[in-house]
Amino acid sequence: MKNAKTSDLVKVSLFVAIIVLMAATPFLGYIPLGFTRATIIHIPVIIASILLGPRYGGFLGFVFGLTSLINNTLNPTVTSFVFTPFYSLGSYSGNFWSLVVVFVPRILVGITPYYIYKGMKKINNNDTLALGIAGVGGSLTNTLLVMNFIYLFFGRSYAQAKDVSFTGLYNIILSVIAINGIPEAIVAAILTIAICKALMRYTSRTAL
Repeated sequence: MKNAKTSDLVKVSLFVAIIVLMAATPFLGYIPLGFTRATIIHIPVIIASILLGPRYGGFLGFVFGLTSLINNTLNPTVTSFVFTPFYSLGSYSGNFWSLVVVFVPRILVGITPYYIYKGMKKINNNDTLALGIAGVGGSLTNTLLVMNFIYLFFGRSYAQAKDVSFTGLYNIILSVIAINGIPEAIVAAILTIAICKALMRYTSRTAL
């Protein structure tokens, strides 16, 4: 039991290092798109959730959120106020809800894939299918919650910062989900299948 605990802590440390490295490397973890950023940092969080369980996955999701908070504070875009309370653009300022947007979806990215994977394995004992759906679910958890939280908590400010009408804002939200979210989910599914299958060959325990 002690050896297993030590092994998990080593794995968590490696995942933390991967997340921080991706966040700190330009055009790798956070890919600038002018008005926003696409990300692939959720992928190691999804993989850790499946392999190490929701407790460690949730912690790594918090680390993911923390890197986003730091990145949007130090290297802001016009809409970074929705991700950090420490940045403002004219009359638009981040606040408590920025912390909800930046942390809650990312923590859940480290929790939901584990339960999706376990649930799919019970329905259909097909590892590839279960891993793929868990990857998609984890990725969409991030995209759907972030974009809908932005609309809910910062809708009017976000619309003004992007110079669009509030009535048409949700169409913009849907376009971001389609343009960013769907490709991110497909990439997450492919990498989750490939990496988890490889790692599972070298461990007798896939989750807590």
